[in-house]
Amino acid sequence: MQATRRALIGALAALPALRVRAAPAWPSRPIRLVLPYSAGGPTDTLARALAAKLSAQLGQTLVVENKTGASGNIACETVARADPDGYTLLYHSSGLAISPALHRRLSYDPVRDFSPIAQTASIPLVIMAAPTMQAGNIKDFVAYLRDNPDKLSYGTGGVGNITHLSVALFLHATGTRAVGVPYQGTAPAMVAMLGGQVQFMADAVSSGLPYIRDGRVRALAVTGTARSTVLPDAPTLAETVMPDFEASTWHGVLAPAGTPPPIIDRLNAALRAAVGDAQITQQFSQQGVDLKVSTPQQFGSYLRAEVDRWRQAVEVAGIQPE
Repeated sequence: MQATRRALIGALAALPALRVRAAPAWPSRPIRLVLPYSAGGPTDTLARALAAKLSAQLGQTLVVENKTGASGNIACETVARADPDGYTLLYHSSGLAISPALHRRLSYDPVRDFSPIAQTASIPLVIMAAPTMQAGNIKDFVAYLRDNPDKLSYGTGGVGNITHLSVALFLHATGTRAVGVPYQGTAPAMVAMLGGQVQFMADAVSSGLPYIRDGRVRALAVTGTARSTVLPDAPTLAETVMPDFEASTWHGVLAPAGTPPPIIDRLNAALRAAVGDAQITQQFSQQGVDLKVSTPQQFGSYLRAEVDRWRQAVEVAGIQPE
């Protein structure tokens, strides 16, 4: 009887160990990193560079999956509905915070349905004008707009795109008017400006930089809190015509809501190491990309503030939600 009792106690004591062995440590298989953007674009390029570093940090491959369509909503819904087990992540930009203001009914909530992991990058916009424009600086440009309401056209990456909303805020703050022309992305908008169909536009510094350096367009001002290191001669809007203004596009990584905090913390630490990699820092800083890693809590607070800010911008732009 004594031996049987000892055997039973030993078997019961072994149960927790068996349960631990039954649950493999995370990550034990490849991780999906879902993007709402096409392969080869600027967001995709940075996401893939970080994914390669994360794979080395975590010991598992991060498979980048481009899910385009519906203004990014397909990718967002895919991740929002995925199991919160750390094996499906979302790499998105400021478009995540803009979508709620553009759609009356979203199948997901950018705040409620995701667990923020980290903001990874911030990229200011630059307001650019065709070199044929007589206004050589941002103050002269605003004066020209005031004297010639609706005479100039500006290209955007689409209705409700950050390149549209940032110019709408700029026009509203300066009391000026111009005609917005939406394109299917900022690349065709740039082609239109080079061809004279529109006279100015805003785009991420990283995208506009090659054209500015070649002298094909003129940089008038940047939208960051400080001057860009790659465009030191271009003043900020805040120091010239729009005090305290800032509007940058950003990148960040999120997981489905309910993902265990230890997984979130490990991903945040891995992202911190990836962003700190000298090769990545050099590659993207030369393009005007400010790499950073926030805490999950900081990114969550920032995301909520961005949702509120761009909702107000959509109202200023007079856009009716779909």
